[in-house]
Amino acid sequence: MFENLTDRLSQTLRHVTGKAKLTEDNIKDTLREVRMALLEADVALPVVKEFVSRVKERAVGTEVSKSLTPGQAFVKIVRAELEELMGAANEDLALNVAPPAVVLMAGLQGAGKTTTVGKLARFLTERKKKTVLVVSADVYRPAAIKQLETLAAEVGVTFFPSDTGQKPVEIAQAAIREAKLKFIDVVLVDTAGRLAIDAEMMAEIQAVHAAITPAETLFVVDAMTGQDAANTARAFGEALPLTGVVLTKVDGDARGGAALSVRHVTGKPIKFLGMGEKSDALEPFHPDRIASRILGMGDVLSLIEQAEQTLDREKAEKLTKKLKKGKGFDLEDFRDQLQQMKNMGGLGGLMDKLPSIGGVNLSQMGHAQGAAEKQFKQMEAIINSMTPAERRNPDIISGSRKRRIAMGSGTQVQDIGRLIKQHKQMQKMMKKVTGKGGMTKMMRGMGGMFPGGGMPKF
Repeated sequence: MFENLTDRLSQTLRHVTGKAKLTEDNIKDTLREVRMALLEADVALPVVKEFVSRVKERAVGTEVSKSLTPGQAFVKIVRAELEELMGAANEDLALNVAPPAVVLMAGLQGAGKTTTVGKLARFLTERKKKTVLVVSADVYRPAAIKQLETLAAEVGVTFFPSDTGQKPVEIAQAAIREAKLKFIDVVLVDTAGRLAIDAEMMAEIQAVHAAITPAETLFVVDAMTGQDAANTARAFGEALPLTGVVLTKVDGDARGGAALSVRHVTGKPIKFLGMGEKSDALEPFHPDRIASRILGMGDVLSLIEQAEQTLDREKAEKLTKKLKKGKGFDLEDFRDQLQQMKNMGGLGGLMDKLPSIGGVNLSQMGHAQGAAEKQFKQMEAIINSMTPAERRNPDIISGSRKRRIAMGSGTQVQDIGRLIKQHKQMQKMMKKVTGKGGMTKMMRGMGGMFPGGGMPKF
């Protein structure tokens, strides 16, 4: 996410270091580069003009404190303005109404409305502890109704059936009546989208809105459409009293123009980011954290939150007890660790939230990252091809067993040898962790296993 913009801004902001004072002359070139970086990121021109103007106004003549370099002071100003541009703070859903709180989803076809309804249902159930009912008022696409039914079953929420012979207003009203009878907290209403904005579509969704008076009206838009996302948001904002925006497919958006333009163009906050296909790939939008990511400073808070939600605490506690009892770290434990990391979005998901190191943005190490992901999948396939006895005691794996495991996992015999060797290194580290001063010893030991603090050595 934002890889191109991060790279350009990180390089640009280094040019103002070493100055005793920020003046119009010595930041002129930097501001020009910032402007170009934003335009290349497909940020709307009026947004770029106002942003650069505000940065210039704050930066020129600013005396740099003794503890900061001018570059740091300038970065601080750029970061503050990025936060302001995107909304200053996270805005939660306003669901403090008499239940059921109704959330109406609007947007063009293909923006990811139905998928977002499923993700939002899971978010509200797991993080907000709400009961949720979902309903589709898209009477033009039977597949959309079926898709929502499948998603509802997947995330464990109530699905209210509808069909193409009904009217959208009647469907929404019937779903709300059902939710009242069942004392359900939130109703998510999916609506029909078109390939482009038209009068008929707007009239239909306005009628649905008027009939159900939702607590939240969220506009769902594909981040990869850049400036078009902002223009479409403006059109919907003029037709409906929007309360917020959900940006989807953000994980595929290397530019970030939509995230930086939508708030300014609509005046409505971005409330969520869709970060992938899975039902848990929905993040609350925090402007301060996104500004940090854009400037290559990482987003450690989101990483911690993600870890808390996805890591299996029960397995972690079992492993800790096992190690304390002196039992070894076997290949089944190793596989569990690989799967836990995969649940957190793999290396790509982790690196996207880590700060740049030495001027190198980790999220841009595409080749190395892709190779490491491939290695992890291979390692998991190898372990899966072993018998339970082999996983618990790799010492019994003879040459003939290696050949069998290689055939079963589609790998080479030498790959099995490498995995066993790496596992032994991890075993040694785990023993150090359980001993006195364990963490320090482990970090020292990791040098041999992960050169450069990074990828497994293969």
